[in-house]
Amino acid sequence: MKSNERLVKMFKALGNPNRFQLFTEMLRARADGVGYQRGARDTSCSLTAIVERLSIGAPTVSHHMKELVNAGLVRTERDGKFLRVELDEGALTELQRFFAAKA
Repeated sequence: MKSNERLVKMFKALGNPNRFQLFTEMLRARADGVGYQRGARDTSCSLTAIVERLSIGAPTVSHHMKELVNAGLVRTERDGKFLRVELDEGALTELQRFFAAKA
């Protein structure tokens, strides 16, 4: 997929207020270390930890998480009965480059 097409897909996903809130909360949780495994060099966190910080119901989060995954912004992995989420570093880098070039 071309870079512009990928960026459009990411911006479209982030154009929804719930997805934007979920994505920014994931960024905040990563910065704060919320839901991350202590002492581990793990870059993923528990989706439950994210949901607890939001006013969005679990079924809604599930739908929006799927859209963030489809846009290439997030990856998910099952951890028993829980879901761990990880921001896609490549996507974050691409977004940073886009905004840096426009500044």
